[in-house]
Amino acid sequence: MEDKEKIQSQISKLEEKYKNSGQDLSSYLDGLLHQRYLTYWDYIHLDTLLSLQVPRTHFPDEEIFIMYHQITELYFKLILHEQKQLVDEKTGNLDFFIEKVRRINSYYTVLISSFSVMIKGMEREQFLQYRMALLPASGFQSAQFRMIEIYATPLENLVHVSERAQYSSESTVEELYEHIYWKKGATDISTGEKTLTLKQFEYRYTPRLIRIAKQVKNSTIYHKYLSLPNDLQQNESLVEALKTLDVNANINWQLMHMGSAHRYLRRESGDIEATGGTNWKEYLPPSFQKIIFFPELYSEKELNNWGKQWVDHMLNPDKSKMK
Repeated sequence: MEDKEKIQSQISKLEEKYKNSGQDLSSYLDGLLHQRYLTYWDYIHLDTLLSLQVPRTHFPDEEIFIMYHQITELYFKLILHEQKQLVDEKTGNLDFFIEKVRRINSYYTVLISSFSVMIKGMEREQFLQYRMALLPASGFQSAQFRMIEIYATPLENLVHVSERAQYSSESTVEELYEHIYWKKGATDISTGEKTLTLKQFEYRYTPRLIRIAKQVKNSTIYHKYLSLPNDLQQNESLVEALKTLDVNANINWQLMHMGSAHRYLRRESGDIEATGGTNWKEYLPPSFQKIIFFPELYSEKELNNWGKQWVDHMLNPDKSKMK
């Protein structure tokens, strides 16, 4: 009897759900009768997913390179999924804030630890050959990572450190975007000419990135933090989670890229250029860029020394061991 009552209750709820759709419940039940059972491979579009690796050369390790970057972009999408919820949340719920930042950190933890696939998982000789078929494509062109930065912190915090003092929250989005730090990473230092990699990226994504920057103006994750009451801003779990996010995104993630660049592009006779022509030795070290999402959380000394110990270790490993 209880089962029949439960089923009748569920039917009543379904009738209520569909009553404004223009169709009665009976029509939807007919559709349910004809519908095929869902399979795992159809649900996640497995066959399509596994068909997206299309190497441009015959070198086996190129497929590793492709899949790793595709996996990375999926994790970036997961990070953005959490960031958008944080930006849209209006109640200032502390537990919600902490949980979302912790999720983001868990995704970064996977990304950072998985980078050994890039550093140790490919033959250097293969990489140096198939990379020439990828020009001018570059991981520099990851639009999702740029979106992550824009959702995290005000655009003025992303202006190149050499020009940051000249701009503020009063500057227009367009002004700030024009001087964003990563553009210098794909600009010829001697001529000031933008690389084709950067030109392609700007043509494809500038309108979208500027639109997002305008949407989150005064409502980035950093703004959300600053809008909390003082007692919640001091919450140890929240502060720890935000600092961990800063270190993950702006030090450890760069560290892994720098390690990969050293593995594949450094040589005694002179460093090899990255595929997109990015000046990686100037672009990747975090102490050179000083990109910090949540500067309010750090002392002046911490801000001044941001990432410095890591850069010293990377560029002078023998010297750092002696300390």
